[in-house]
This record gives sequence, structure tokens and C-alpha cells, in this order.
Amino acid sequence: MAESEVNLTKTYDAIVIGSGAAGGMAAHVLTSHGLQVLLLEAGKKLPVEKELRSMEWPYDNPYRGQLSPDQHSLTFNEYTIRNPPYGPGSEKAKHLKSYIGSSDYVKNIVVDERENPFTGTNYAWVRARCLGGKTNIWGRLALRLSDYDFKAKSRDGYGEDWPISYSDIAPYYDKVDLYLGITGVKENLPYLPDSIFQRPTKLNCAEVTLKDSLAKIGRVLTQYRAGVTSDGLKHNKYRSRCYGRGACERKGGCDIHAAFDSPTGLIYPAMDTGNLALRTNAVVREITVDPQTGKASGVHFIDSQTMKDYAVRAKVVVVAASTLESARLLLLSKSRLHPNGLANSSGHVGHNFCEHIMGPGVTGRARNLVGKPPTLDDGRPGGFYLTRFRNLAEKHPKFIRGYGFEGGSGSTMFPRGTDAHGFGAAFKEEVRKNQGAFISMGAFGEVLARYENYVDLDPVVKDKWGIPALRFHYKFGDNEHRMAEDMKETAQEMFEAAGFEITHVSSRVLTEGWSIHELGTSRMGNDPKTSVLNQFQQSHDVKNLFVVDGSAFVNASCQNPTWTIMSLCWRSCDYLADELSKGNL
Repeated sequence: MAESEVNLTKTYDAIVIGSGAAGGMAAHVLTSHGLQVLLLEAGKKLPVEKELRSMEWPYDNPYRGQLSPDQHSLTFNEYTIRNPPYGPGSEKAKHLKSYIGSSDYVKNIVVDERENPFTGTNYAWVRARCLGGKTNIWGRLALRLSDYDFKAKSRDGYGEDWPISYSDIAPYYDKVDLYLGITGVKENLPYLPDSIFQRPTKLNCAEVTLKDSLAKIGRVLTQYRAGVTSDGLKHNKYRSRCYGRGACERKGGCDIHAAFDSPTGLIYPAMDTGNLALRTNAVVREITVDPQTGKASGVHFIDSQTMKDYAVRAKVVVVAASTLESARLLLLSKSRLHPNGLANSSGHVGHNFCEHIMGPGVTGRARNLVGKPPTLDDGRPGGFYLTRFRNLAEKHPKFIRGYGFEGGSGSTMFPRGTDAHGFGAAFKEEVRKNQGAFISMGAFGEVLARYENYVDLDPVVKDKWGIPALRFHYKFGDNEHRMAEDMKETAQEMFEAAGFEITHVSSRVLTEGWSIHELGTSRMGNDPKTSVLNQFQQSHDVKNLFVVDGSAFVNASCQNPTWTIMSLCWRSCDYLADELSKGNL
């Protein structure tokens, strides 16, 4: 879809900053209400199909799908040993990418770390400045939260409850399911509500073995709940149904758009309404305010290519730049009326930062599958999800909250088990014989939201565009590390009980940020003294300012957040449109 020249002299009904899951959803909902919307994206519009190339075999790529020698992707050891910014010390590489940018297929989607530095504590911050943001490469797991999450404080006494319940957001989860498509199987679990599922993928032999074994101890393994349309969507001409082909495990990404991405799922349909203007390469540096009223009046942005500065006005400003970038933007937007940053009278902007802890997991081999003919498991958008089982009916003595596992088995385009020792014909035969027999899973656990885990602005370091960089003050705590120990132990126990031969147990905790599930920093709540936003993600301080990405989360839960981000955003934008029509903004 071609971009047209954007009129920067008119006053829009709403400016939306960011084009990922939240920004795309805001554009979709607001334009459907008839509002004139300007969508600003810091990066360019990429020909994503040419980037992802999911049908390309490794041997058809000059570097077997890896980066060219002039590019470098940060490793776990570098994140652990070195301190940010990570640019200094990697001068040999022309381009420096985050750990996600380790393949030729996503190198242009993630940012160059040198152009986008940050400082402070170690953090694996993954950013994608392009139309659609990280939805171009997301892992696709689409889970709902429940009142076990929304009312977690009422259950265990820690933190704060959300100002909403599951019943408030459930209708919007349904809307997202129907508009974007999701695969899965109903399980009727109170702590993991079901979606309106399309046709699910099938579990393979090793996965069924694990599922049956877990059922004996009351634990639930279900098909991967993927934000993918398996039956197709009659209302969307930009997306295809899933054909179960292609290398889906390559850091996400779907070049036929069966998996949800913001451009084809939300932005292009919004542009078809005639109510959406799109401006890419627009790096927003400040939300402007009316000096008389203190309300948001528009934004200042820099063209990322020409370095020219622009201003544009709107009746409402919707921030959807992703959790950390949104916090950065609010802190940057200081004025006489808002000396500590916009919407920050509570002092909570940037604080209560949370995410998911990763690392512990297990790999095993199903002996009965060794030497069996290979199966086609490449085209599945995911394998399985093992649902939370801790701190539900019984309280764990060492930690609060919970974790789940993502995993899979089967044959893939690039075979599993190539790290085995050996060489030559015998080695190749060993890989062929075993590659379909491996099964693995890794845990995602809730990181508690703590005021002392926060981000602020670095007083010295700036990015390529002269904008102050973000500085991290963030570490996992005792609860997370005790949970990680339990993850490792239970993973091994469950594989042994299923009869798998354990080939590797991972006990290391990956660097903070590895989950790419940044949440909090502008949490919602009923008390303006301890929260930034109300239940509709509207600023307590500035009534025509909304922050509709993961910033509003009160806690992280252990479920992947994308579906909740979009459901909350839909609910908030319905409210925004109604309030604007009443003249209340």
C-alpha cells in the first residue's frame, strides 16, 4: 500500500504514536468511529515479504540464514558481561543488532544498537522501528489474562489490583479474536480463559506423550494458542489463511500474513476507510501541551532521514510507542505545567516496570521416535503451551505468582540435534536419525512489578537524532530467582515422568529483557497518586492523552501480553471516541 503526502497543517482528531499492536489497533478503532487520524511511525515501511522469505532453504542463503560478516548480533555473554550502551567495543561490525537480529531475515527489522543507545543496568532491549514494529516478528502466542491476574493482590497481598475485572475486557478479547483470528483448543480453565478459536494445529507424537503424562498429575498441555488465522478472514483482503508451510520458527514473521501483523491486520484496512493518514520515518521527540489548559496539543517529530523538525496538532494524543519508548516520550515532554514529564504528577512514570523471566527449560529425546520417518512440523505457528500450575489452589512456600512453558517437538527445516559431537557421513546419519525425536520447552514467569525497578532519562547519552537515551535501573529479585529454580526442577521432573531421555537442562536465567514483554511504567489505577492512567488508559493529569500499549499493565501475569494489549486498546479507543463526541476531551 503506497503512502501519500501527509498534511501537517490540519488539526487531526487524534495522533497515534507507534504502529505496532497497540498503535495499529488504535488506528483501526478510531478510524472505524469516523475520526480523522494521523499515525506516526519512527521507522520505514519495509517490504516485509522480501525480508522474511519463509520458504527459503538455509542452503539457498549465502550465510545459511545468518548475518553477513559486517554485522554482529549481541550474545547472552555480551549482555551479561558488558554494560550498556553496547555500541562501544563492537566497532568491527558495521551494524550492531540485538540478540533477535541474529539472522539475515530480520536484520532490517530490528534497530541498529549504535543509533539507538541506552544506559544503566544490563538489559536485552529488542526494538523494531518499522511499520508494524515487533508484530512483524512476534512469537504469535496469544493468551488471555484472568481475574487470577487482574485481582492478584486480592489473592496473595502483593502489589495492586487492576481497576478492571475479566468481565470488563472479555467482550474486547472476543472482538480481537474475531477480527484477527486465533487458533487453539478450548480447555475451560478459570486461570487461562478460552478464546473464540479457529481450527487448531495438531500436536505431534512426543507432544501427545507429554500431554498424557501431565494429565495424570492434573497439569494441562494444550495446542499453541497462536494469533494466526487458520480458516481465513473474509473481512480482510490483505491476509491469507495458514497453509502450514514455511519456516515459522525463524524469529516469528509470516510473509503470507496468516500470522497477525499490524500493517495487514489493522493499518491497511484502516487506511481503506479514508480516515487514516500515515507518516513513516517520524521520530517523535515531544508531546506538546497548551500552556493555558495544560492539555496535549500535538507532537514535535524529527524526520529520521532528513533530520528536519516538524510539528503537528491534534485534539487527542494516543501514545502507543511500546512500553519503554512511551515512558521515554512522557519523560521527555517536560514543560512549565508538567516539570517532571507529561502525565507524571504521581512520580510513577517509568516505575513499576515488569516483564517475564526466561531461561530455565529442558530438552529431551523420545527414544521411540529415533529413526522414524520425518514429519512436517515446520509450518506450525507453534508447538504447545503448558499452562500455569503454581499458586492456583495451593500456595507455594518459596514464591508467589506463576509461570508457564512454551515448547515443541518434531522435524524442522534446519534439523535439531546438530550440536552433537562428530563429523562426516556418520555424523549426518546420526542427525537424520534423531532430529524428529527431540522435544524441548522453556519457561516464562511473572516478574513482580516493583517501584524500584524503573527507567529514566540519561543526562548525557543521546541517540542518533539528539534525543536523550533511556537509562535502566532494573534487576530480577529474589522471587524471580526462586521461581527460576522451581522452573528448572519441574521441567526435568515432567520430562522424566513422560519417559523422555534428558539431553540438556538449562538452569541459567537469561538477561533481563529477553522475553521482549516490557510492561508497566505508566500503570492504570483508581488513585492518581499511585498510578498514571485510569481504567481506560487515559491520563489522570491530561484528559486528552491516552497511553494504550503495555505501559498500562499493573502486573505482568505469566501470559504473553499482545492479545491483552490490543483488547485493552480497543476498549479504551471506544471510550475515547465516545468522550470526544460528547466534547469531554
